[in-house]
Amino acid sequence: MTQDQQPQEQQLNIELTEEMSDGVYSNLVIITHSFAEFVFDFVNVMPNVPKAKVKSRVVMTPQHAKRLMRALVENVKRFEAANGPIKEQEQVNVPFNFGGTTGQA
Repeated sequence: MTQDQQPQEQQLNIELTEEMSDGVYSNLVIITHSFAEFVFDFVNVMPNVPKAKVKSRVVMTPQHAKRLMRALVENVKRFEAANGPIKEQEQVNVPFNFGGTTGQA
């Protein structure tokens, strides 16, 4: 195979709008799943406030959820290598279920 015949690497241009660039703060994620998809509901829970709204919802295939998990593990390892161990806080117990199998992070 000559240099001209080698497959060219494709680039993906990702646009970050000004509106999205600020991001959304979340200190709780409710994870539900079915056989076909994972649903991540990102929530900002405030102390002494019994109600919280979902700030963002992300839906993905199980394959993409697994890729996300691997990317998070790798990035946490890099962060801790540079900054030291992340201290874990006590677990937050969420007294509600949005339906389906639920986990939290």
